[in-house]
Amino acid sequence: MGFRRCARFSAVKSPVRSEAHPRPVDAVLVPGSAVGSADEAVDVLVVGAGVSGLGFVGFYKDACARAGRPAGRVLVLERDHDVGGYCKTVRKDGFVWDYSGHFFHFRHADLLQRLAARMPADALTTVVKRARVVDAHGCETSFPYQRALGELPPDAFRACLADLWAAERGRSGEGRTADHGASFKRRVVARLGRALCERFLFPYNEKLYACDLDALDGDCMGRFFPTTTFADVMDAVAGTAAPVIGDGAYNATFSYPKNGAIAYVHALQQDIAAHELSLGEPVLALDLQGRTATTTLRRVRFSHLVTSAPLPATLAMAGVAHDRSVFSHSRVLVFNLGFDAKGRGDVHWVYFADRSLPFYRVGFYDNIFGDPRLSLYVEVGLPARGDVDVEALRARVLDGLVAAGVVTTQRLVAEHHVLMDPAYVHLTKASNAAAAAGRAELARASVHSIGRYGGWTYCSIEDNLVEARALADAIVAGAPR
Repeated sequence: MGFRRCARFSAVKSPVRSEAHPRPVDAVLVPGSAVGSADEAVDVLVVGAGVSGLGFVGFYKDACARAGRPAGRVLVLERDHDVGGYCKTVRKDGFVWDYSGHFFHFRHADLLQRLAARMPADALTTVVKRARVVDAHGCETSFPYQRALGELPPDAFRACLADLWAAERGRSGEGRTADHGASFKRRVVARLGRALCERFLFPYNEKLYACDLDALDGDCMGRFFPTTTFADVMDAVAGTAAPVIGDGAYNATFSYPKNGAIAYVHALQQDIAAHELSLGEPVLALDLQGRTATTTLRRVRFSHLVTSAPLPATLAMAGVAHDRSVFSHSRVLVFNLGFDAKGRGDVHWVYFADRSLPFYRVGFYDNIFGDPRLSLYVEVGLPARGDVDVEALRARVLDGLVAAGVVTTQRLVAEHHVLMDPAYVHLTKASNAAAAAGRAELARASVHSIGRYGGWTYCSIEDNLVEARALADAIVAGAPR
């Protein structure tokens, strides 16, 4: 039926597991061990040829040029046999899919211009996002749900509105309820009321994070969490809300290359010479005192090392003491699915809170470019541990797409799946403190851990570029001429 409209880490970030890119055997972590004898020295060693690593190299070379000094020797090591990290693209039977939907949301126009200048003139399209939400009771609304309460059935609208009003009163005046230091679950209830949370925020985020929301820090989503007020909802109902672009969220517009997200990676890769990139070469260990990295092929001395590998893996490689138990994360199994005919054409994303459905989000590639065939990515959140029965989940996903009305009479003609591990990191007070301490210890040896996983944080791909640029500028500013 349709819906009513109303841990254990490897040496670097694990290559995503898919039938197109099998995962190589994990290397054993032996801090300080040496494999091979071809020692060499570089000025900057970069671990990971994804957006953060490749972006850093370009920014670093630009900063050196502005400072009038040579960049020295740069070497980029990538464990996988292709660049891109999680921004790889798969082409199959006429469909173009990313490992997961990577739609870049740019707040810094200069970064978009930097990438666009390295692509053909017609390579990018900018889209005003159209998203829908299906709550735990099967009601479909505009996105974000928090601001679309007026689209709910009357009883649900009244319950959510009453709880939102009570939550606001509880945070003001004599009845003020502080949510500082509260868990994510407690904080959203304190801000938005229980009824709204139980209809959407709890079930959706439990599926996404694959954990107890009480375990997460109250600010784990930062600026990415759309909030609302009683006045916002009433303005929306009355039709007096201020005009916004798209849905008014942080990602109301996005840019996407016709050839998939890998086009962004290839644009960044233009700053790296062929001899500066080594694929299929994982790092096994780091010697902080000797500033040496050991790979499967050689030992490399460095002045600075920049890594986007998961922070717990880097700490383990470097022999930095840390509590591994505070670093947890989810995995995401992504099914890319192509069908023989078009589906609904009014959305780019639908967010599903219904616990009976295995997926939390469905993205529609075909609606970005108006393709004539339904092309989806479907995301299933999973805990970090445990076996993954891909075939069983595939069957549940296909049944769920029919139940949700996403697929009707269309026939599946192409597919691909990939397991992203790690996917969403679980931010807690303990993990935030451990990440800050671990990164500081690494930085004392000029090892800089950046990106979503290197920083063990929640951020956008653009944020990774902003961070990489700031680091490049800082390194060059602090280096002797």
